Amino acid sequence: RQFPGCGNIVTFSQFLFIAVEGFIFEANFGRKRPAIPIRNYFIMVAMFFTVSVVNNYALNLNIAMPLHMIFRSGSLIASMALGIIILKKRYSVSKCASIALVSLGIFTCTLMSAKQVASDSSLNEEDGPQAFLWWLLGIAALTFALLMSARMGIFQETLYQRFGKHSKEALFYNHALPLPGFLLLAPNIYHHAVLFSQSEPFQVPVIGLTLPVMWFYLLMNVITQYVCIRGVFILTTECTSLTVTLVVTLRKFISLIFSILYFQNPFTGWHWLGTAFVFVGTLMYTEVWNSLGPFLRRRRRPKEE
Repeated sequence: RQFPGCGNIVTFSQFLFIAVEGFIFEANFGRKRPAIPIRNYFIMVAMFFTVSVVNNYALNLNIAMPLHMIFRSGSLIASMALGIIILKKRYSVSKCASIALVSLGIFTCTLMSAKQVASDSSLNEEDGPQAFLWWLLGIAALTFALLMSARMGIFQETLYQRFGKHSKEALFYNHALPLPGFLLLAPNIYHHAVLFSQSEPFQVPVIGLTLPVMWFYLLMNVITQYVCIRGVFILTTECTSLTVTLVVTLRKFISLIFSILYFQNPFTGWHWLGTAFVFVGTLMYTEVWNSLGPFLRRRRRPKEE
C-alpha cells in the first residue's frame, strides 16, 4: 500500500529464501540429482517467472488488490479452456455450469471496478482517459498471466504423469532457476530496497531489534509465504486434491475479506455478488457437495441407531 510497485523485491525475497532452503534440504547442497530432467524445469520456470512478474506489474496499473485476488480465482476457467484445447478433455454439465458461474462473478467484479476507475478518473480530465487505459492494460496483463499459469499447470501435470510426482523438487527448481532472471529487475529491486531502508524505524516485539518497518513487513511476508508453500505441499501429500482445492479456495476468500475490511478497499454490493458467484462456482467445480453428502449421512446413522 505504501509502495505499490514493490512486487519485484517481494517476489525476489520469497524466491531467494525458498531456493536457499530447498538447496540445503531438498538438493542436499547440489549433490542430489533431479528426478525430472532439468530441461523441463527450465521451461516450467520460464512460465512461472513470467506469471509472477506480470502479476506484480498488474498492481502498478490501477488494479486494486481485491480485483487482483478475484481475477486470479478464475484459474479454473483458464485451466478448463486449455484442458479442452490441449489435452482434449471433456467436462460434465455441472463442471461447465460452475465455470460459467465463476466467469459471471469475475465479469461482474471487473465491470464494477471499471466503472469505479472511470468515475475516479473523471475528477481529472487530463489524467482520466490515461488512467482508464492503464487499467485496461492491467486487465490484459492479468488475463495473460491467468492463461500462462493454466498452461504451466497442464505442463506440470504431463511431467508428473511421465516422471512421477516430485512436488518438493519442483518447488525448489521453480524458485532457484529463475534467480538470475531477477538481474533484469535489479534497478527496480535496488530502488525499492533504498526506499525500504528509508522507512520509519520499528522495534520488533520480543527480540527488541530495531529496523525499518518495511523490511520487517518484507520479513513477515517471506516467512508467511514459506509457511503457505510448505502447508500446500503437506496437504498435497496427505489429503485428496479435492480437500486441497477447498482449503486454498477458502484461504482466498478469507484473504479477500481481510483485504476489504482491514485496508478499507472499495467494495460495493455488486462486488459482493460477483465474489459470491466466484467462490460458489469454485466449490461447485470441486464437487464438495457430493463429498459432504455421504459424510453427513455416515454421521447421522449412529445417532439414529
